[in-house]
Amino acid sequence: MNTEISDETDAGIDLDEVVALTEYLGQALHMHPGAELAVTMVDAQAMEELHITWMDLAGPTDVMSFPMDQLTQGSADSPSEGEMGDIIICPEVAAAQAASSGHSTMDEVLLLTVHGFLHLLGYDHQQPEEKEEMFALQRHLLLTFFAARYDGRTDIPNPTEV
Repeated sequence: MNTEISDETDAGIDLDEVVALTEYLGQALHMHPGAELAVTMVDAQAMEELHITWMDLAGPTDVMSFPMDQLTQGSADSPSEGEMGDIIICPEVAAAQAASSGHSTMDEVLLLTVHGFLHLLGYDHQQPEEKEEMFALQRHLLLTFFAARYDGRTDIPNPTEV
């Protein structure tokens, strides 16, 4: 998976972690190694402009996805190949959501990355059954990424000692 990433903010997002997640998602969802994705962090003003232009909705949103080749999830025998499109994330909105949810801004950005990635593959949450499917897959992917990423690390505090 080829991920082009950029940060047009001063939010201090760990872009390497976002790229690691997109690579993980590419493998888990059977994307061809040559599949292309762009992820951009933007400020609230830029996100609001996109939100108005593309959704006709006022105010900034957390994440927007712009599919290119209308790809779907691949399979081990037939990985999905082409340009996935763009994921645009607003760390400012993510920070507010993270604070109200009780987790870090970075965790929220990673959640939004998975959410945007799934939208690029045609997943949606307009109908209750679609929402259930998408959010279950989103949760599974994020949790397995965290488990794989931090397995064997020794600098994670023991919860009983905190």
